[in-house]
Amino acid sequence: MAVPVLAVEGLRLAIRGDEGEARILDHVSFSVAQGEILGIVGESGCGKSTLIRAILGILPRGARIGAGEIRFEGENLLAFSEAELDRTVRGSRISFIPQDPYLALNPLFTVGAQLLESMRRHLPGTPREHREQLTKILRRVQLPDAELALDRYPHQFSGGQRQRLLIAAALACRPKLVIADEPTTALDVTTQQQILVLLRELVDDMGLSMLFVTHDLGVVAELCDRVGVIYAGQSVENGPARHLLRAPMHPYTAALLACHPDRSDDFVGIPGSVPSPLRAPPGCRFAPRCAQAQPACTLRDPALRNAAPGHAVDCILYDAQDGGR
Repeated sequence: MAVPVLAVEGLRLAIRGDEGEARILDHVSFSVAQGEILGIVGESGCGKSTLIRAILGILPRGARIGAGEIRFEGENLLAFSEAELDRTVRGSRISFIPQDPYLALNPLFTVGAQLLESMRRHLPGTPREHREQLTKILRRVQLPDAELALDRYPHQFSGGQRQRLLIAAALACRPKLVIADEPTTALDVTTQQQILVLLRELVDDMGLSMLFVTHDLGVVAELCDRVGVIYAGQSVENGPARHLLRAPMHPYTAALLACHPDRSDDFVGIPGSVPSPLRAPPGCRFAPRCAQAQPACTLRDPALRNAAPGHAVDCILYDAQDGGR
């Protein structure tokens, strides 16, 4: 069996602050295969941004990894030093597409001055060769007037064009994995659609792997091969996108889908609210809001169980299918 490009296994992470220790991630697990787009889905505040920072090794002050591994091409990134991550992983083998194309580029410098920096640090070649390579990538991401773009400033581009610039920057060093943090959120619907089509084409043509972080299930349905659902810092369900979106197993996934406007003519909400990581309930963190909760839900250790081929769920309703724990 091929080694996943990225495998996060049982990751637990806490951040200590003035009010105490907040358990941001509690046994998060998923994997991304070569040439695959995995969507990570969850509400705001579920730990998606912290998860990205953990993978990239740029955790905030006070953060502590309590357990688990982050394996990239078979190597545990948690064992890498900051210098090793910076020299051999970040920006080269793993790249990043940020959420807001308006904030990600410095308005005081030309696009070329900013986008070529990563190539200068990680790739052999002269500045002229780097510029020629990046111009080719700009054409590939369908940026108009690609030959002139590097000498322009960010304010001379639209939001969709800025996002194409950031996608080109992420591809410049020929990464194995691209992490995209809600890269279409700040764009209008038409431009969003164009960017999604572009990302799918690039992954298929270049054999990339992508971790696509979002709260939009419509985007997941259109773009992703598989889905990992996170609730309040816990992995609750992983599976093929088509199957998971059509027949969700975890009560939270089902409730999340019921909230989507395409699923109902009436607005449907989830009773209650997401718990604070400072006061997270024991066991399944969704139990206080779950209509199918049982007393034993608060006693279980969080862990995904295989409930169907290629489909894993962390829910007491499916424990018997995997022999329990």
